[in-house]
Amino acid sequence: MTLLKTWLRPATCALALVGAVPALADEAAPVATEARAPQPARPALWKVADDDTTIWLFGTIHILPEDVAWYSGPVAAAFDASRELVTEIPIDKTQESQGMIAQKSLREDGKTLRETLTDKERAAYEAGMGSIGLPPQMFDKNDAWFAALMLTLIPLKVAGYNLESGVDTQVSARAKARHMENEALETAEYQISLFDGLSGKTQRRYLDQVVEAMPTVQSDIGKMVAAWKAGKADELADLLNEEEDDPKLRKVLLTNRNKAWAKWLRKRLDTPGTVFVAVGAGHLAGKDSVQDQLERRGVKSVRVQ
Repeated sequence: MTLLKTWLRPATCALALVGAVPALADEAAPVATEARAPQPARPALWKVADDDTTIWLFGTIHILPEDVAWYSGPVAAAFDASRELVTEIPIDKTQESQGMIAQKSLREDGKTLRETLTDKERAAYEAGMGSIGLPPQMFDKNDAWFAALMLTLIPLKVAGYNLESGVDTQVSARAKARHMENEALETAEYQISLFDGLSGKTQRRYLDQVVEAMPTVQSDIGKMVAAWKAGKADELADLLNEEEDDPKLRKVLLTNRNKAWAKWLRKRLDTPGTVFVAVGAGHLAGKDSVQDQLERRGVKSVRVQ
């Protein structure tokens, strides 16, 4: 079973809502770690350009341990030369996103989450909750997609990963400090709707796979971080996207969005300037990537790092 591919893709998509996840995940205390020198990283970077427009494509990772030194070399030069930052959602919509998640994640069918699960699913779910010290009824009022997301985030928070050190958060902070223009490819409401609009069956399947993957979540995310740091875009895409055994999730969370983003980028080439595009790294490699979609529109991208 391709557990990494079935639960990590939805989780990293939702993590694009940086800071929008309710404080519940933040309440989990991270384990103490020894201070050490930042680890150098050379994440992937691509360039799309015509005579008067340059678009940098940078794949972000939404959570990181704090000791990763990624802002250097071509990535730093590209960002410093850009006047506009393009992100998945607006960088100043944190509070608004929190409210939407809280509202959209509430159940409306009069049942508790656990009442919708089979006996086998419920037993596994309650055992998973207990393994990280959470009461089984904590997400009873929420949809399955929300419980699945939280059960991905909390173990990572305990392991020392956090949104604050994620690349999206760091890029946003640098952009705000420079008063850069910010354009968003999507809205927070739209991203939340991708999950809330999934069928109950798909949501429960997602939750079941998250629970099954909980014992290895730290090592799985570690593999993803290692591939990102080394600039191994295809390997990272394979971890995130390839052989996705739920075609509905792949279409909704990956393919359709990549098509829309490529269309936007093709049109953006008509406006002069230098733009830094920072989106989830899983969108920028592998089958049906943004670059693939651009090429189908006659636009070529060049790997810079």
